[in-house]
Amino acid sequence: MKARVTIMLKDGVLDPQGEAIRHALGGLGHKDVTGVRQGKLIELDLAATDAEAARAEVARMCEGLLANTVIEKYSIEIA
Repeated sequence: MKARVTIMLKDGVLDPQGEAIRHALGGLGHKDVTGVRQGKLIELDLAATDAEAARAEVARMCEGLLANTVIEKYSIEIA
C-alpha cells in the first residue's frame, strides 16, 4: 500500500521560498503569477493492508516527525 503526504505551510505563515519562486517566474516573463506556496511531497510504501489503519499510522508519523505542526499542515492520500 502507498501513502502520499503533502505538507504545506499553514495560511498566514511567510513562505520565503515560495516568494523567491514567484519572483523568478516574474523575471522569466510569467507576470500573471501573483502568489506561490512551496511544500513537500513524501511517498511511503507501507506493509499495511487496511487503509484506515494505514492512514492512522501515517498521521502519527506526520505528527511525530514528518511535519512541523506548529507552522505546517498536511494531507494524506492512501492508494
